[in-house]
Amino acid sequence: MLRRAAPAVAVLLLAAAGTAGPAGAARADDVRTAQEPVLRTLDLPNAWRTSRGENVTVAVLDSGVDAAHRDLTGSVVRGRDFTRGANPPGVAPARLHGTYMASLIAGHGHGPGGADGVVGVAPEAEVLSVRVILEDEEPGFQRFNTAARFENVVARGVRYAVDHGADVINMSISKELATKEERAAVRYAISKGVVLVAAAGNDGGRESAGTGYAPYSYPAAFPGVVSVAAADRRLRRASFSNRNPSVLLAAPGVDVLGAGPGDEYWVGRGTSQAAALVSGVAALIKAKYPRMSPALVAQALTAGATRRPSGGYDTGLGFGVVNASRALAEAARIHRHTLTAGAGAVQDPARPVGRAAGPVQVVRRDRDRINLYGGIAGAAGLGAAASLAVLAVSARAVRRRRTALPVPDGADALTAPGGGARPAPDGGEGAVPDGADTRAVPDGADTRAVPGGGEA
Repeated sequence: MLRRAAPAVAVLLLAAAGTAGPAGAARADDVRTAQEPVLRTLDLPNAWRTSRGENVTVAVLDSGVDAAHRDLTGSVVRGRDFTRGANPPGVAPARLHGTYMASLIAGHGHGPGGADGVVGVAPEAEVLSVRVILEDEEPGFQRFNTAARFENVVARGVRYAVDHGADVINMSISKELATKEERAAVRYAISKGVVLVAAAGNDGGRESAGTGYAPYSYPAAFPGVVSVAAADRRLRRASFSNRNPSVLLAAPGVDVLGAGPGDEYWVGRGTSQAAALVSGVAALIKAKYPRMSPALVAQALTAGATRRPSGGYDTGLGFGVVNASRALAEAARIHRHTLTAGAGAVQDPARPVGRAAGPVQVVRRDRDRINLYGGIAGAAGLGAAASLAVLAVSARAVRRRRTALPVPDGADALTAPGGGARPAPDGGEGAVPDGADTRAVPDGADTRAVPGGGEA
């Protein structure tokens, strides 16, 4: 079965304007007020003077997006559902995790001037929803997780998004094993100029005693993909966020508010949320400089980061916490440059493009070798990247909620350092039956909605 991480999550309940709820009456603009810390951290008011994501398409490879949510209406194109047939006939997708991520990227709010509800990082961007995962509450979850027909849905979803006009692809999904089909899809996307952003994973508590690192998470650990860690309220690495040399930069990932299906609002923590915020910043850059290569967009993101670690880089926060205004300023400086070699690489911000070349500083991933082997990926320990808690806009009952991540698939798997997959002991949670084929799932953690704002 699929394994879930479970950082503690505080639950906040709000009611719609004029309606009493467990936390008392809430004004319509309470949602936007709750967003302000994240908006300030990313310096979005200044960034929006330069770009708001116009004419950019961000593909959200996830569990589906509720296009009818009032903060997303008119901004969502429903693409292909690669999970079709997993759920029984007549069962509609839950679309919770995907809606949440889409709102952080391209929510435009509602009401006069769009001043109420969730505003995303790139509020004028378009979302292409590509369903590649089921949430574990859906009745078809087990079938999706074991049936061979759903192999390589993430790889197919990436190619579909590229071929249908995506400028940025957000993948708030995660797994420990990679496949050659996924690697090929990543190469294809980068060759077409598409920026790929993925969650670094929520396995920060599973650091190896030998390396000091958490397991690598895919697709985030593929070369050329912007791997995003989660920062806490004090802009330090969140305890659950994966720490390893794949991490490129960080974004807020604790108590991040977003939209849910049915005009609800959710707050939670995870590298899923952090990745969605960085995807939004990438969309701002591509809107202003549509011809910038993925490597130069990544360069702008890292060079513009704040809270840079001592020494310029560490495996917890990467090159620092993303800042939209500074990233756009860096993009303005370098957008005319081209790269003739190593197009999938990210340059050290201390030696940006255009300066005289100097000694190349090599950052070693770790002391272990990554082993390439053939065959079916047996047991795949899945990381987590999004805990959810509900902010209900109605008085409806609060229910239990959780999210998850993508899963491996197929032959030629690339393992995390130190060997293969990690089944849970004695067949516990995380163990995969012999011959089972694990599949992509929502990126996340176990979240319980607790009346009165308590902790699960």
